[in-house]
Amino acid sequence: MKNLSLRTRIYLSMIALILFSFIITGAITTFRFNKQNQDYHDNRLKRKERTVVETIRFLIEKNDASSEPQHINDLLTENVTQVAMITDLDINFFNFQGELLVSSHTKYFDEGIFVFQLSDSIKNELLSGQERVVMSHQADTLSILSTYRAISSSKAPDQKIAFMNIPYFQTDEQLNNDLQGFLKTLTQVYGLFFILAALFAYFISNYITKSLKTIGDKLKETSFEKKNVPVDWKSDDEIGQLVNEYNRMIGELENSANKLARSERDAAWREMAKQVAHEIKNPLTPMKLNLQYLQKSIDEKSPDWQEKFKRSSATLIEQIDTLSSIASAFSNFAQMPRSNMAEIDLKNIVENVTGLFEDTEHIDISLKVDASQDHKLNGDKDQLSRVVSNLLKNAIQAIPEENEGKVTVQLMKKGFQLILSVEDNGKGIPEEEFDKIFVPNFTTKSTGMGLGLAMVKNIVENHKGSVWFNSKVDEGTTFYISLPVNS
Repeated sequence: MKNLSLRTRIYLSMIALILFSFIITGAITTFRFNKQNQDYHDNRLKRKERTVVETIRFLIEKNDASSEPQHINDLLTENVTQVAMITDLDINFFNFQGELLVSSHTKYFDEGIFVFQLSDSIKNELLSGQERVVMSHQADTLSILSTYRAISSSKAPDQKIAFMNIPYFQTDEQLNNDLQGFLKTLTQVYGLFFILAALFAYFISNYITKSLKTIGDKLKETSFEKKNVPVDWKSDDEIGQLVNEYNRMIGELENSANKLARSERDAAWREMAKQVAHEIKNPLTPMKLNLQYLQKSIDEKSPDWQEKFKRSSATLIEQIDTLSSIASAFSNFAQMPRSNMAEIDLKNIVENVTGLFEDTEHIDISLKVDASQDHKLNGDKDQLSRVVSNLLKNAIQAIPEENEGKVTVQLMKKGFQLILSVEDNGKGIPEEEFDKIFVPNFTTKSTGMGLGLAMVKNIVENHKGSVWFNSKVDEGTTFYISLPVNS
């Protein structure tokens, strides 16, 4: 049950509740049917019994029969069959000793269904003044309800003449047929109601869960990085309250995102300003010292001041170039988010950039590309060229000058991804520095500003790709880039 969706659980719960109510209703209805059926037969028997009693009394008074047993016996014998036919009942009469006097249907006595002798308990109850005794027993498939009553004339109600017994036969087959017919009708009606209720439950569960699914989909789409659209809900019900809370939450989320973005921007610019100041300060110091040294030589009219001027000028030009490269590096890093996306062939970019480094001394650069594959993707040509160039430059600089270097560039297509790898046999990266490789301002080299790999990561992620590396100290490093191809 836990693995089922909320809609399914609501639907099954409603179906189970409907079935339970139908079962309870059916059980109660069946019980009431049996009770009403039994009451009907009891009342019918009472009516017929009264008719028989009144008929017998009428015959006694009409014939002015005495209380002599023989007279009573003759009267009952002559009329019992006629009375039984009129009332459509079987009638038995017993004397005060409980012996059978006469019966309208002796076959039941011969077959042992009834006994010829009335039980003492019934006689005693009737003689003690009880008006009517009802007994029931089962004979094969027959359910027999027997009533016993003492007969007297209306002129002498206290003078008992005989005991009358009326057996009322109710077959189980008839009862079962009545019950089955009733249950069949009940099942048809309930079946129709169940289908309608199941459809109603289905639409209700869909209505409830559709509302929750709408909210769930909106919650999945909620992000710091985009504008979150409020949910439009008209009803002021429990779901409406949930929607209002969601709308309030995305408003607060947007405010928090704006504050966080401002805070991150401010922190980034502060860090960038510190780094720029630090990098600019490094070449300014030797420039200042050289100018002071040159000024002193001129003031002292040193005979070799011209030679010193040339050396100082060369140093100043070199430091100015350093400042220019610093400015370019920070400018390039700051412009990373601005991309000019178009369909490009990554194979051409890799081949062109690799060709620029082919003449590097003591470095053997090899390129492996499967020309039969399609290497097209949507990307910024200049930025991806910068990525390949930076990785190649890092690979070359990672190889000590005294070693014979080897750099392998490989481009392949796997599924819907283009995989670019740049492998070198340089000094490798210590494991403790793995987490810092893509952090701005971090570098493993003696020169540089530590922005190259941060720039690579920024560009690749803007292209919906990923970058990672494997490295072992004194064995080398391999950088990998994965970019999605055109769909």
